Amino acid sequence: MCLLLGATGVGKTLLVKRLQKLSSRDGKGDLGDLPPTRPTVGTNLTDIVAQRRITIRELGGCMGPIWSSYYGNCHSLLFMVDTSNPTQLSASCVQLLALLSAEQLAEASVLILFNKIDLPCYMTIEEIKSLIRLPDLIACAKQNITTVEISARKGTGLSEVLRWLEDTHRMNG
Repeated sequence: MCLLLGATGVGKTLLVKRLQKLSSRDGKGDLGDLPPTRPTVGTNLTDIVAQRRITIRELGGCMGPIWSSYYGNCHSLLFMVDTSNPTQLSASCVQLLALLSAEQLAEASVLILFNKIDLPCYMTIEEIKSLIRLPDLIACAKQNITTVEISARKGTGLSEVLRWLEDTHRMNG
């Protein structure tokens, strides 16, 4: 099981819809028009079928206080950050720290997604890494942490996310 977490409005639902479309075409071709999305209230389960079936459980940002009740059986974690929303960054950092310190997630592989890099007001990866002290987080975390810059809207970086999911779930069975 893969958990997809992040604050409200960071683009989690769009990401899973895009990954589903990308995986169904073997990563080739146009992603097509933007699918409609609404903020997730509760949880969505989505299967991505690439080299194997990977189930992604997306939890709504508003569910942050009870995310921990979903940590069991989590092999991988996608954590999404909105690079165009500096006011949300400190809250996202607090959420990420809580995830990385959770005992049930100590064995999970973590992919931090820096989304919305297509927007003109986005913070650079260097700015974000500095603000959230990412090198320190990575050095102290028990988990294997990878980062990628993406645009769920434009499709930038999504093939890297799909490849990471495939590689991670191949290792974890």
